[in-house]
Amino acid sequence: MRQIDLSHHLGLADSFVSNVESESQRHKYNIRHLNDLARIFNCSPKDFLPEGAIE
Repeated sequence: MRQIDLSHHLGLADSFVSNVESESQRHKYNIRHLNDLARIFNCSPKDFLPEGAIE
């Protein structure tokens, strides 16, 4: 799925997913986004999180 298509599925600006994936941008997913992504990809929100603490 293209970034722009995923942004549209999330109901966000065309560039949102691209900005999230860019290290130079401050945009990041929040818990609502993770829930929406899980719905889109038919998985659990926990699938987007690491098993253990982030160091």
